[in-house]
Amino acid sequence: MHNNITKLKSQIRYIIIFFMAALIFSGATAIPAETELTLILKYIPADTAMGSLLTTVLHAVQDTGARYPFLFYGNDWLAFAHFVIAIAFIGVIKDPVKNIWVLEFGMIACIMVLPFALIVGGLRGLPIWWRFIDCSFGVIGFIPLWICRTKTLALEKLTNEDRLNIIF
Repeated sequence: MHNNITKLKSQIRYIIIFFMAALIFSGATAIPAETELTLILKYIPADTAMGSLLTTVLHAVQDTGARYPFLFYGNDWLAFAHFVIAIAFIGVIKDPVKNIWVLEFGMIACIMVLPFALIVGGLRGLPIWWRFIDCSFGVIGFIPLWICRTKTLALEKLTNEDRLNIIF
C-alpha cells in the first residue's frame, strides 16, 4: 500500500510541475508580444485568416508600443498573475490531499475561461475561431487538474486506509 501512496504522490507531482511550467510559459509569452508576432508571422502566410489577423494584431502592437507603451504594463501584470497562480500549486506538490482545493480552484478557473473567452472576445471583435482557440486553453488546462484531483482522492483513500492499518 505504501508503494501505491508513493506512486500516486509522484504522479501528481510530475503533472503539477508540468502544469506550473505551462502556466509560467504562457504568462511569459504575454511580455514580448511584438517579437513573438514577428517570429510567428515568418511561418504563417499573410493571406490566411490567421495570418491576416496576426498581421493586424502586430500592426496594432507596434502602433500602441510607439504611441502608448505604458498600456503593455497590463500584459506584464497578466504574466505576473500567471506566475502567482503557478506558485499556488506548490501546495499541491507538498500535500495534495490537504491542498485539493487548489486543484478545484484551478479547474473552476479553467471552466471560466470558456464563457469569458466567448463573451469578452466577442465584445472585443475577435473572430469565433480565435475564441475557440482561447477556450481550448481552458479545456486543456482542466484535464491535468482533473487527473490530479482524481489521483488525490485515491491518495486520500489509501492514506486513510494506511492509517487504519497502523491503528489496528
